[in-house]
Amino acid sequence: MVAITSEDCLRQGTLTEVEPTIIPRDAHPISRRDISDNALKVLYRLRKAGYQAYMVGGGVRDLSLGREPKDFDVATDAHPEEVAQLFRNCRLIGRRFRLAHVHFGPEIIEVATFRALPPPDDDVAEGERVIDNGRIVRDNVYGTLAEDALRRDFTVNALYYNIADFSVVDHAGGMEDLQGGVIRLIGDPRERYQEDPVRMLRAVRFALKLGFRIHPETAAPLPEMASALADMPAARLFDEALKLFMAGTGLSAFEMLRHYGLFEPLMPLTAEALAEEGSEDWIPFIAAALRNTDERVSADKPVTPAFLFAALLWPAVRRREAELVEAGEAQVPALQRASSEIQALQQSRIALPKRFSIPMREVWTLQPRFERRGGKRARRLLGHPRFRAAYDFLELRAQAGDASQELVQWWRDFQDQPEKPPSQKKGSGSSSRRRRGSRGRGRARAKDGGEGGAGDGGGSPEAGS
Repeated sequence: MVAITSEDCLRQGTLTEVEPTIIPRDAHPISRRDISDNALKVLYRLRKAGYQAYMVGGGVRDLSLGREPKDFDVATDAHPEEVAQLFRNCRLIGRRFRLAHVHFGPEIIEVATFRALPPPDDDVAEGERVIDNGRIVRDNVYGTLAEDALRRDFTVNALYYNIADFSVVDHAGGMEDLQGGVIRLIGDPRERYQEDPVRMLRAVRFALKLGFRIHPETAAPLPEMASALADMPAARLFDEALKLFMAGTGLSAFEMLRHYGLFEPLMPLTAEALAEEGSEDWIPFIAAALRNTDERVSADKPVTPAFLFAALLWPAVRRREAELVEAGEAQVPALQRASSEIQALQQSRIALPKRFSIPMREVWTLQPRFERRGGKRARRLLGHPRFRAAYDFLELRAQAGDASQELVQWWRDFQDQPEKPPSQKKGSGSSSRRRRGSRGRGRARAKDGGEGGAGDGGGSPEAGS
């Protein structure tokens, strides 16, 4: 069996007649024992009511690979309103794609109606399908199982488990790609990326999640089309960024995104800082933060986007801080201003909710306070609610040469014996050093003792909130 290409399945918006591969129950590993009871309830009730009912997407893909699915999705020929009539615990959501969510306590079974392929003409109800510059803005035109399969993004996500006879229906060569470890788009890659540029991030994410390779034809357009991500909703890109960086493969995601040119449209300010001469040590700094996050995810420990994004954006913050200091601004106010500016500019690409952006800024603006160890200042900082995160961040900075190891060791000793502060070595208060390169940009030189007590308040109006 050969995976279906754009010539096979999408020709001028029409469906080429392709006979699906039907994989009988005894030829695949999916068992109802491994499917959520609630998903089975939805499948059986739809079928009993006379509708087609299939488990689809990641559930079929993961069970075929012997993995435990994160969730279970259902596809059917029942329209959303008809699904709602069958389930009192159903809510209809979405304008871009109308979906039915069937609630069973904390578990939600998503039910989608088969989508149609774009017709060769515009003979659809006004407002049901909206395409703007090749991008699907809204699509609630319903079709057949075959059309729905070819409308999906990747072949490995276009497998359907039929509750009627427990077979798997494969319209796009997905089972062969699963066995071959390949992530392949259905249809012409450029057209599919133009329809929805976020598919470029999904290609990377699925390749990392499954340990697969991206098919050369699917990968080829990525560098030239990466800039299209800049036009995507910032809230949607935040969700995708979390899936990329906080799923246990964050470091590999960072490397693959940079390889395909996809990191720059997500975090352009950081990309600029990394490209600057003399910024070589920032790559190990970000890598250490991502490696730490991956290890915590693997150990089932809690992770927070606030710390991770603080690390990802820190090179841009330091670069802007250095520019302000060079223009004559004092270091602590320069850091505060740089933090505010970088955060505001980044929001247009990846929208961090305030519950993450506020602690992120606190981690940044607490950094100068580590240098002020005299009197009661050290004890006050030790009692700050963000102290632990800020100290961990200081350790990361020291690994990259952006803070002194002596400073880190002093605070480590102080945490062990806060009643007896360790002595300070003369001249060890500098938190950073200039790097080789153009004007040392990207690193601001800290002054011994800082700017008086300017850092005592944490450097952020939200400190302590």
